[in-house]
Amino acid sequence: MTGNDPLSATPDGDSARRRIPSWVSPFVRTAVTAGLMAYAVRGVEWTKVGQQFASGQWGWWIAGIVGSAAVQAVAGMRWAALARPLGFDRPRRFFIWRFFEGMFFNLCLPSAIGGDVVKAYRVGDSTSRRLLAGCSILADRLTGLAALGVLTVTALAASRTSLSPLSVAAVGTAVLAAVLAGFWVGTRCLDRILGLLPAEHAARQFIARLLPYQERPMLLVNAIGWSFVVQMGGSLVVGLMARTVGVELGPVVWFTVVPLVALLTVLPVSIGGMGVRETVVQSLLAQYYGVSPDKGFAVGLLWSLSTVVIGLLGGILFVVDRKPAGRAAEPS
Repeated sequence: MTGNDPLSATPDGDSARRRIPSWVSPFVRTAVTAGLMAYAVRGVEWTKVGQQFASGQWGWWIAGIVGSAAVQAVAGMRWAALARPLGFDRPRRFFIWRFFEGMFFNLCLPSAIGGDVVKAYRVGDSTSRRLLAGCSILADRLTGLAALGVLTVTALAASRTSLSPLSVAAVGTAVLAAVLAGFWVGTRCLDRILGLLPAEHAARQFIARLLPYQERPMLLVNAIGWSFVVQMGGSLVVGLMARTVGVELGPVVWFTVVPLVALLTVLPVSIGGMGVRETVVQSLLAQYYGVSPDKGFAVGLLWSLSTVVIGLLGGILFVVDRKPAGRAAEPS
């Protein structure tokens, strides 16, 4: 080791750095989840919540479950469209199957991206193929977040301002145009970024795997279009579930509330977004739409329960087919 080596000043380099124990993250997320749930129930009258559930029209919730499963299937089809150009020539049902599996592991793993890691592992049969699968999952996530952002801004403009419908449409169009321009610039710059990186740079392999998206610009546009179907469908599904406890609000309300909550559940602060949904849904519905705290909490809880049910469906699919990707028969 020479005197110019930056590691010479610290014995063993990175190995000398203290690492956070593996139990800290799940412990913190569990504590935050419990804290958020405690905050959400602080003003809830459990007798009223029990009465609402006892007299609830559960057909709406079941319809929401069916609708949620259909929405997730569409999301799996979107992922399939993004994965095939990277060399994963599998039928759509294969990706839908793996997408549901990922939802199960999002519930039970402590990491916010645990389900994505499992999806990449299940699709790829080698380290390089799993990295490639991870690229498709990243693209899938980005297109979903893009549509989520456009829908949120447009719905907020419609519900929280005095803009005319034409002005709201103009706002949505402008935001969508900005998003599409961002994706276009990003993909067009991939080869230039690749040319600037040294041959041995670790990022070269990752960026090079994204080049097929540069050659197919309409692929990302179509994926964003499918993402609107997913996000709007998911919002309407929550609106259906809310009718279980007598909360009947228009689609624009759910296009505002659900995307905002979905964006917050992306943050790795709770387990499966639980606690976040109940707290934020209750707060938004009470503050802006006059829904009582009891009903607002019930809506958030029904949403979380539906997420658990869909996740458990993914767990069943995982148990049915646990073979590695390279040797697995395609799910039927």
